[in-house]
Amino acid sequence: MSNLRDSLTVQFQPESGSAPVEWAITDGLVDYDEAVAFMEARAEAIAAGEARELVWLLEHPPLYTAGTSARAADLVDPDRFPVHQTGRGGQYTYHGPGQRVAYVMLDLKRRAPDLRRYVTALEAWLIATLGAFNIRGERREDRVGVWVRRPDKGETAEDKIAAIGIRVRRWATFHGISLNVEPDLSHFSGIVPCGVTEHGVTSLVDLGIPVTVPEVDAAMRKAFEEIFGATERVETPLLLSHGV
Repeated sequence: MSNLRDSLTVQFQPESGSAPVEWAITDGLVDYDEAVAFMEARAEAIAAGEARELVWLLEHPPLYTAGTSARAADLVDPDRFPVHQTGRGGQYTYHGPGQRVAYVMLDLKRRAPDLRRYVTALEAWLIATLGAFNIRGERREDRVGVWVRRPDKGETAEDKIAAIGIRVRRWATFHGISLNVEPDLSHFSGIVPCGVTEHGVTSLVDLGIPVTVPEVDAAMRKAFEEIFGATERVETPLLLSHGV
């Protein structure tokens, strides 16, 4: 069993006087390339001091994404869904309906220009969100993301419930996290998720938690504010205009 980092007390607050992080939720399925184009423009504006920080919650249609460390052999079924090459870190992952994606656009210069600490804060955010539903999420030193133990599958069995893949430009972050609420888990079989072959993938509903995406959104926002600071809800149409 990999070593578990026990400390979950992570603070990644902005400097005093900073505006709340904008918090947006898009209903329906969002095109992946459009989302990436928006994130890149927004991150550039944040780095230039021309836009506020933003967390954008959404769902994508079924697709696979290849991170900067993706291996061709890990794309098991290349014809199953569209495959998008992306500049985030990590390997192959799946996005689709029933999975809550959170794109996180923060200014690390106003918080801490420390990527390891930022990833730890994202992990803590996911773990706190799962805790709201009495699910124990855990970190692993050798595997990015959040994991749950599955004693029903074996003494040392565990599954991945949330993935992390980030990119940083001029200390402005984009891409982010994905949490499996109720996706079709069979869709993960077209790839080797994050290059890990010895463990499976699960979701909140798969674990027996009858939860909806809006309920998860509420838990995510509360947990985010405890770690990253205050948020302010904004309307999606403002985000998807030609501006940032």
